[in-house]
Amino acid sequence: MSTILITGGTGLLGTAMTGFLTANGYDVIILTRSLNGKSPAANISYAAWNVKDNYIDVAALQKADHIIHLAGAGVMDKKWSADYKKEILESRTESSRLISDTLKKINHKVQTIVSASAIGWYGEDKLKNKAFTEDDPSDPGFLGKTCKLWEASITEAENSGVRVCKIRIGILLSDRGGALVEFLKPLKFGTAAVLGSGRQYISWIHIDDVCRIFLHAIENNTMSGSYNAVAPSPVTNASFIVQMAQIFKGKNFIIAHVPIFILKAMLGQRSTEILKSATVSCTKIKAAGFQFLYPSLEAALTRLANKN
Repeated sequence: MSTILITGGTGLLGTAMTGFLTANGYDVIILTRSLNGKSPAANISYAAWNVKDNYIDVAALQKADHIIHLAGAGVMDKKWSADYKKEILESRTESSRLISDTLKKINHKVQTIVSASAIGWYGEDKLKNKAFTEDDPSDPGFLGKTCKLWEASITEAENSGVRVCKIRIGILLSDRGGALVEFLKPLKFGTAAVLGSGRQYISWIHIDDVCRIFLHAIENNTMSGSYNAVAPSPVTNASFIVQMAQIFKGKNFIIAHVPIFILKAMLGQRSTEILKSATVSCTKIKAAGFQFLYPSLEAALTRLANKN
């Protein structure tokens, strides 16, 4: 089987991606800033890179048939100070440029790069009953600009004869971290916490389907450009929270709304991502032959609840 090099391989999605790929017979090389304590496992090895020092293990890059590019500072991890906004952007664009520039300079056999992007590209719903598609322009806000520059920076690899796919990931559902774990915290106290009005739409996706979309993009050489990775059934925040509470808690909960002013006080500018309504289409990825394991929120949450 082919060798896939992964950036961001130790994060939430990267860890799941590594397990999924090795289970499907692929060899995986994980790029990491520190090799200390890294012990190779079956089908998994590690190689060094340091974006700030403009360094990447060329030998590891030359072993790769495909690259999955997931590296980037967590968007919701810290307050959006000017410095952290810069880190969010540059951790994505500079890592992409390091890969693209290195491929131009070396002999390699890389056929495909599948890069993470995000539905932050789209911003707020603009027309009722109209979902965003990949043809819609980027939003002028911070995340829209970030996604635009992020995608442009990895598209440079096409100049080295590499097919590039960019996967705009929706709200990622996992039982090991991310949005779902945060939504579940109030349930420990018997409260289903609806955010703001609760009428804003969430375009979500199960982490297993994201892994499958990335592999589908690698194995389907007719795919290129941008694809939305969202399930076919976006739901309002209120519907999401209530379904989650019913599946994880049964009937033992009360519904409470968290006022907008509290969310803004707690999260600052990040609250815009919590409160905005983003209805995103998955028509293009389905047309590329992808079939969802978890097309409905009930199926996704039930699977995640059963894993706990």
